[in-house]
Amino acid sequence: MKNKSDIAVLILAGQREGVVDPLCAMTGEARKAIIPVCGRPMLDYPLEALEKAGFKQPFHVSGFGAEYDPRLTQSPSAPGPAGSALIALEDGISLPTLVTTADHALLSPDMLDSFIEGAIQNGADFCVGLAEKSVIQPAYPHVKRTYLNFSDTSVSGCNLFYIANEKGLEAIRFWRRAQDFRKRPVRLAASIGLFTPILYLTGRLTLDGAFAYASKKLGITARPVIIPIAEAAIDVDKPSDLELVETILNTK
Repeated sequence: MKNKSDIAVLILAGQREGVVDPLCAMTGEARKAIIPVCGRPMLDYPLEALEKAGFKQPFHVSGFGAEYDPRLTQSPSAPGPAGSALIALEDGISLPTLVTTADHALLSPDMLDSFIEGAIQNGADFCVGLAEKSVIQPAYPHVKRTYLNFSDTSVSGCNLFYIANEKGLEAIRFWRRAQDFRKRPVRLAASIGLFTPILYLTGRLTLDGAFAYASKKLGITARPVIIPIAEAAIDVDKPSDLELVETILNTK
């Protein structure tokens, strides 16, 4: 198995220009990455988890100044998370690379180990970390999450991505195109083909089936990695998330 010290890290820490983040408005901070979480800047939590897990340093950061911490080095950014990920990865970050976000304040070495071990074991060009509703809901029954509902499971994203090689970048390029089409659903459907969305909407598409189709469409191998930790799917997007994350951290 590849040593984690050989895996580069990219932290996406940007925010939309000209749009006031509700958390920034609430806290008075100019940048979301430094909003206090239990008295510490939010970005400190994923930095600490990545360091403890033994990933390659310095960690690349996009959308935020690397001078914030000596463990960081600067990568370029672009509009939107997909654009920032792509321009940063094409700027010369070594592969394989783990991509995560600055607002993942509950990120832990256990989550990272679970994700990376799964990604390496399945040997795919590109992997996405997911947590199942059957794990999240019992732990946090009152938390509203966005789920992708497949015929065999419902999952939520964990802001963890693994790009094993150059072929894996095709998934980031598709993510960028999907981001451009977010207000043009017909174009997005056309870009991925119509048959699979129909299967999804009619409840006949399995999780592995969706990734198999995406792999064929993109000419790569893409796989999900299920992380059996409910907190892996909880980031800090809105004030209620901040309250929940602080509650969780205060009980540890």
